[in-house]
Amino acid sequence: MRWLALVAGAALIVLAVVAVTRVADTREGLVAEVVTLLGALAGVSLLMYGLAARPRQQPTTRTAPSSLATAHTRSSRDLVLGAAGIGLALILLVGLAVSGGFLWAAFGLALLAPMVAGCVYLCLRYLRASP
Repeated sequence: MRWLALVAGAALIVLAVVAVTRVADTREGLVAEVVTLLGALAGVSLLMYGLAARPRQQPTTRTAPSSLATAHTRSSRDLVLGAAGIGLALILLVGLAVSGGFLWAAFGLALLAPMVAGCVYLCLRYLRASP
């Protein structure tokens, strides 16, 4: 299922890139712009799912859960994804500050706040779970 999500996400991003060439100040151009935005959104979402989803564990036997079995160890993937998300947010904010100014950077920070919070959460969960 992860490979299907990766392929579908890449295909939607390619569709969005192709639709960018048709954007114009006409009715067709506006439709192409909507296709571009929604295709890119769905493509990035599927790519993130394909890269970050963990495989399901099949239950082998029915035993009483012990305290050691319920303890969840965090993988280093959480730290890498969290750090990459924070880095991406910084790159986007610096780009907004350089091209649009301080007010656009502040608006971008407000829009990116949930993403930054999730990335910080991933990093903190990894650091707290590490021995």
